[in-house]
Amino acid sequence: MTTNVISLVSIGAHPTSGRPRRAEQDARAVELGLQLAGDKLQVLHAGNIAEPTLRSYLGMGLPQLHVLEQPAGSDALPVLSEYLRDAGAQVVLAGSQAETGEGSGMLPFLLAEQLGWPLIVGLAQVESIDGGVAHVLQALPRGQRRRLKVRLPFLATVDNAAPKPRQSAYGPAQRGELAAHEVEIEQDELFTGALLQPAKPRPKRLKVIKAKSGADRMKAATAKASGGGGQVLKGVSAEEGAQAILKLLIEEGVVR
Repeated sequence: MTTNVISLVSIGAHPTSGRPRRAEQDARAVELGLQLAGDKLQVLHAGNIAEPTLRSYLGMGLPQLHVLEQPAGSDALPVLSEYLRDAGAQVVLAGSQAETGEGSGMLPFLLAEQLGWPLIVGLAQVESIDGGVAHVLQALPRGQRRRLKVRLPFLATVDNAAPKPRQSAYGPAQRGELAAHEVEIEQDELFTGALLQPAKPRPKRLKVIKAKSGADRMKAATAKASGGGGQVLKGVSAEEGAQAILKLLIEEGVVR
């Protein structure tokens, strides 16, 4: 029996130019879905069907991409949950965080909560699906993996630990079909009323002091910072300035 797999996709943005592109993590979700379901995979997007970037997903070998037509600023959560429930989805794959818009990474969590499904974060591989139970590998820090058993249906997020997506080909991208679905539009008032601005650079991390004992840590914390005894010479003659420089060089051991 074929498992009903649906991959959710969004419009990404190039990290340097900001131009629209297929989202990296969403493309990995499509790749994982193709490995599981082949040409039976459904790919779903909520947004504008006229967006040219959607065809880059079709270029991965998809015959069709379903679009829940919504204008910008609409809430995708209710229409996605309704579609997935009506479609009888058993495995839903999504990127862990969008590259445009809010980019909060909360959609998979809210979607799983609304559907009442278990959520796997950081899915790396689906080993097998048998008897309504999936055996999967979850990605952990430092390249580690954890084997999990989860009952269908479930939702999973993928990140860079998932299989690398195949390239998008021009021919299949143009031949693929964008199937539009009319849905009830619900405004996301919280998002439309928010003011978006670029994130500020993170502050420089403090140097971690590695000390074996409490005394060593105290010494490192109270030690006088090097280079803090500088002196600015103003209104002195050339001879006085030279004498001050020579004195400093002798103190530092440069001149003997």
